[in-house]
Amino acid sequence: MRAVVQRVHRASVRVDREVVGTIDRGLCVLLGVTTADTAEDARALCHKITALRIFDDDTGRMNRSVVDVDGALLIVSQFTLYADCRSGHRPSFGAAAPAEQACVLYECFVETASDGPVPVATGRFRARMSVELVNDGPVTLILDTAALR
Repeated sequence: MRAVVQRVHRASVRVDREVVGTIDRGLCVLLGVTTADTAEDARALCHKITALRIFDDDTGRMNRSVVDVDGALLIVSQFTLYADCRSGHRPSFGAAAPAEQACVLYECFVETASDGPVPVATGRFRARMSVELVNDGPVTLILDTAALR
């Protein structure tokens, strides 16, 4: 499982011009699932992201988590995080999990986040979405469960 995590002042996601998810201060999480991922990967990655100390404390050091700052999560599925661009000019998505598997693990991640102390908003799985955000910092991190194992 791979996540691009962006610290944001605000973020929203639209499907067909309808806002389906919006947050103020928090983290926008773009989430990709690969064929080798499990529910345990989803839960572990979610816990890692919500515990990341990437918000400033009173001295300006990154020392607070999204929980500590009463932030929120906007979670958006994005299979293109597993694009392979090594050959030719058209990306291959063979490493991305099939939609059925990816949906189960995306929902596991969302459910784990929803059971936590921060508000959660989401995109719509398999929909064509427009994501709008104001990155804070900018702070953008890439996490991969393969590296966390």
